[in-house]
Amino acid sequence: MNNKPVTSLPALRVRQWLADWDLIEWRAHENRAKPKHWFYQFSMVASKLKVLSGVYPRTTTDRIDSTEDLGIQRRRDESRSAEIQRFIKSGYPWSALSEAKRNSGEFEDLRQPGWLPTAVVVNILLPKDTRRGKTVSPNDLIRVKDNDDGYANILLPESFNNENWQPDGIHPIEVIDGQHRLWAFAEEELDGDFELPVVAFVGLDLSWQAYLFYTINIKPKKINTSLAFDLYPLLRTEQWLVKFEGHSIYRETRAQELVDLLWSHEESPWYHRINMLGESGNRGLMVTQAAWVRSLMASFIKNWEGHRIKIGGLFGSAVGQHDTVLPWNRAEQAAFLIVIGQLVKDAIRMAEQPWINALRNQNIQESLLSDDDLAFVGHNTLLNQDQGIRTLLQIVNDLCFVRTDYLLLYDWGGMTHEEKDQEPIKVGIQSLLKEERIIGFLTELAENLVTYDWRASSGPGLTDEERTRKAAFRGSGGYRELRQDVLHHLSGCHGAVAESASDVITRLGYK
Repeated sequence: MNNKPVTSLPALRVRQWLADWDLIEWRAHENRAKPKHWFYQFSMVASKLKVLSGVYPRTTTDRIDSTEDLGIQRRRDESRSAEIQRFIKSGYPWSALSEAKRNSGEFEDLRQPGWLPTAVVVNILLPKDTRRGKTVSPNDLIRVKDNDDGYANILLPESFNNENWQPDGIHPIEVIDGQHRLWAFAEEELDGDFELPVVAFVGLDLSWQAYLFYTINIKPKKINTSLAFDLYPLLRTEQWLVKFEGHSIYRETRAQELVDLLWSHEESPWYHRINMLGESGNRGLMVTQAAWVRSLMASFIKNWEGHRIKIGGLFGSAVGQHDTVLPWNRAEQAAFLIVIGQLVKDAIRMAEQPWINALRNQNIQESLLSDDDLAFVGHNTLLNQDQGIRTLLQIVNDLCFVRTDYLLLYDWGGMTHEEKDQEPIKVGIQSLLKEERIIGFLTELAENLVTYDWRASSGPGLTDEERTRKAAFRGSGGYRELRQDVLHHLSGCHGAVAESASDVITRLGYK
């Protein structure tokens, strides 16, 4: 490979702008600032482009430092990168053969050149461009010098020297499309020079990057929508997409996937305890799949609570000081919900609250014959009813949402994408349990939640006054009443949970 330092690359300036585009409403405050009227085309050695764009695999054991991982990097499908690498070295169909056939030596005549003529689409950051409060160091900036003849020169950073280069701040290039092609050069060196064609925008706002990714990868190719939102989390909040495709483009589809995982994963406290088919007469499965889907869409996967009330869903809204979408994929989202359920179930098991003992003692025989705590899954606990499930999910979401920055939620996660979720969920659970700040807060929240009386109005040991008050939690109006009641209870506790609950009450406008 040629390691001769390159300081400048010749480029073609491509003008693409129509007068009609001047009528578009450009909104910089929504990451949709007006772009330049042109982009650039040039070629660059793949390994150097990889270094300048900071394309490294994100894993649970070797994760990018939070100062570098700013949500621009896409999820990595290792099998896809490996196949691209095989294609580069030996073309098709050799790259699609099984490992046994590739190693047999019988198919060497199938080797072909592995050309990659399709351009990698990138964005060159400007000095003013900020990602989670960080910018490109002045010495690491890529500058573009436009010439009068329609050509330009791409001037590489003054500090850039070789493939071991590291920037002082964030990387000067963001990859919009083609990241897996660059990952193919990460595992081993390839002999010879291998350049990639590059289409480069300059100073392109994040929303437009999401738009390009969608129009390149999803609309024409019909990629699985749920996977697309994991690959490019910013798409979850794009209003143009929501308005055109409808709310189900992300929210309903993901809610259904998560409910299925909560029902099917053996570590889930709701394992086989969700009424997936909506069957009547089965009192053991009291909450239906449809109710769970609606509850998730009203909590973790909602957009905003309202125009003036800024409490969104952790899985479907921009969060924290920098209004950044959490890049958690489906498996990580499921792992987060499972850990929440585990902590609440464990807190109930360890507690001796009067409401818990009343539910346990209501049917001693059933309690003795089951490993499940009747205070968690019994017939008369709200935690096994529609209103209680929705309230539990809303409370956890709301309190975590207002504490996003303190809990460093953005810094957790980073598993590679897998087609099968069971093993990644298990890895995600183990990883999350090691995050002391997050688990500490969730444990405190669970311990405070079980001090609330979760008995339904039909529960044992209630006074007439308590029974009447709990009857208000029935029906559609009961969701708000129960949510408000639990929040006020938590605000009367102590520590970070009480502070967060008070914050949520203020934002929701509750009295």
